[in-house]
Amino acid sequence: MPPTPQTKRSTRKLSEVARHVVMPSGIVSTGWPAVYARIREFGDSFDVWQQGAGKLMLGKRASGEYAATVGGITLSIPRQVAKTYMIGRIVFALCTIFPRFTVLWTAHRTRTTSKTFASLQGFARKKSVAPFISKIRTVNGEQEIHFTNGSIIMFGAREQGFGRGFDEVDVEVFDEAQILTEKALEDMIAATNQSRHEHGALLFFMGTPPRPIDPGEAFKARRREALELEALRKDDPSVECDAVYIECSADRDADPDDRKQWEKANPSFPHRTPLRSMLRLRKNLPSNESWLREALGIWDSDDSGSRLISAELWERQGRDAGQVEAIKAGEQVRTFGVTFSLDGKRVAVAGGLKHPGGAHAEVVDGFSGHMSAGLDALAEWLAEESRRDKTALYAISGRSHAEVLSRKLIDLGVPRKAVHILNSTEYFTSCSMYETGMRDRSVTHSADESANQDLLDRSVAVCDKKRRGTSGSWSWEVTVPGGDETPVEAVSVAVWAALTTKRRPGRKSRAVVLG
Repeated sequence: MPPTPQTKRSTRKLSEVARHVVMPSGIVSTGWPAVYARIREFGDSFDVWQQGAGKLMLGKRASGEYAATVGGITLSIPRQVAKTYMIGRIVFALCTIFPRFTVLWTAHRTRTTSKTFASLQGFARKKSVAPFISKIRTVNGEQEIHFTNGSIIMFGAREQGFGRGFDEVDVEVFDEAQILTEKALEDMIAATNQSRHEHGALLFFMGTPPRPIDPGEAFKARRREALELEALRKDDPSVECDAVYIECSADRDADPDDRKQWEKANPSFPHRTPLRSMLRLRKNLPSNESWLREALGIWDSDDSGSRLISAELWERQGRDAGQVEAIKAGEQVRTFGVTFSLDGKRVAVAGGLKHPGGAHAEVVDGFSGHMSAGLDALAEWLAEESRRDKTALYAISGRSHAEVLSRKLIDLGVPRKAVHILNSTEYFTSCSMYETGMRDRSVTHSADESANQDLLDRSVAVCDKKRRGTSGSWSWEVTVPGGDETPVEAVSVAVWAALTTKRRPGRKSRAVVLG
């Protein structure tokens, strides 16, 4: 019987489906046969390209160590290519083969982590897998799969601080690696330093190409290094490498709706990922930019936009939760900064505090981002904050919606003197005041990993100064497509308000947690 199109697709080699495959040096054997035998025992199978990836990822040097134990394994693969299926089965097999094997599986968002845990929890309950499982733990927010031989897989979200303080970890899986900060990476990598696994620890980084606003420097750096090595090896095949890099993607100039390009980007389409799944994803990723990145794996560029506040300076001025609480508990002047984008589609809200040592500002929960909540909800929330805790000044910037929000606040009982719309000069001053305060160490921000702080981190990472006129004035400007300037504008305006207002509506306000 001649092979069907589906059979042909499932038998394609890794080199035939991946745009880039970078292999570590010195591979003489692989741990794949035992792992794949266990996967088959589970009742699952891999396409040929997945088998090739498995052989590569578990390749060993003559010493017996994994060839990628130092540099790790990076997968830049679109959505709907069953990354979780592939890596999940490999991890399960390793846990059953090696006693007391420890795995941390982490994603950026809690929602993603919970979805992955639910999927692998279901796999653990399969009749063929269940005999290897001793218990599945879901109480008190702990998501863990325990094996009868003492191995364990623990799941958690980086936005919740998961991964700090662990040791003797044998595998770490960084899902959503396109949203992976250097700080989170530093916090978690140390966990594998004391791995006792005979073949060494492994780090898996898997994600889609980052958006311009994503803190994707760690993922970009891994790709950049891999592609540089790939180019060098074309002239000198002996160039050493200690990592695996696999990228599946469509052509850079692909038509978003060309299904031949869908097949090129997604080696699981259509024999494992049906057409309806791709159409559903297309429906939910209507913008061509998102579709090209997430469904077709096409990178915009791995170049960073310029930024005025360096990553080092930004990290230096971050304060942990205890330090922030100490600032908020002291004598203070409390303000809010609200900024709108020029088109009125985005807003950011920040809380500012003046204290004896300078000023502190954070992006506030619930409203920063697209204007989905609406002006009425924003005004009511701000007015309620004024009633609960005395606010010296609401400073509003942005021609879009500023007048309307001002009137709504006053109608809701906020004193007229407590509401101020910045003119251009005041806005320019707020920008320079914030930068100066960062450099002279008098202005701080929160260093936690909340969603709000993440908005601010991403904004600062892609904003530089844009000169306005000939007087030296400048404003914040985004330097990459899709970036958002409003969060850094909001903290600038909140700090300006805290440092310049003469209003003192209350003496010593109680400790307030902003955000």
